[in-house]
Amino acid sequence: MALICSSYFLHAEEKKPPFDEVFKKLDTEVRAALKKDRTEGLKELERVGNLLSKDYPEEHMPYAMLNAVARMTSDQEKSLKILKRLAALDDSNPQIARVVSQAKGELKKREALGKPLDMKFTAMDGSVVDISKMKGKVVLIDFWATWCGPCIREIPSVKKTYEELNAKGFEIIGISLDSDKGKLEDFIAKNDMPWPQFFDGKGWKTSLAQEHGISSIPAMWLVNKEGNLVDQNARSDLEEKVKKYLAL
Repeated sequence: MALICSSYFLHAEEKKPPFDEVFKKLDTEVRAALKKDRTEGLKELERVGNLLSKDYPEEHMPYAMLNAVARMTSDQEKSLKILKRLAALDDSNPQIARVVSQAKGELKKREALGKPLDMKFTAMDGSVVDISKMKGKVVLIDFWATWCGPCIREIPSVKKTYEELNAKGFEIIGISLDSDKGKLEDFIAKNDMPWPQFFDGKGWKTSLAQEHGISSIPAMWLVNKEGNLVDQNARSDLEEKVKKYLAL
């Protein structure tokens, strides 16, 4: 009996502590490190993410930490390496699957620049939108939502550019991350936004947003006359950029 008890307690001592307990402690340390120095904090975030993913591979938070590193670091080689690792994870766990989906979307987004943009859907007004059939136009893809303050603040600039340049070949396509269709319809009508809108009611899980790696809004992309994605940060100097691609 003494041998059995001894064996049992030895096994118990070697057992991993609960993940939540370990994560809470390390997450607090990482947040403090990030607050003190962003560069060193990112190194600590990566170290802890790697450590926890090795010791607790079934948990999703370590991968979420690594995903944060990939998005925050200025080291693009490291970022791509992490994203490719995350995209290759077993996604049978729904929570890990979300991280995998985000990583795949981010990889697709980065690889999309300078290439033809594949986007086709039926808009809220019933019209069929197909970017591949809009060649000869400069197209703004506006990922936004009525609940997003910065998105709302961009509307006057977007409308001004549309009103001035639509007749010269500028089009807009809205991708709404709203979940309330009625509220969205009222907002569009009130603010006189005549361009087509995609809506599936899934909020942050909006299919086209996830497919194209959108992790923050407003996100404004520009597609040139040849149908290639040429700018993933079109908010800055929108009107000038549109004029440039229209060759005005």
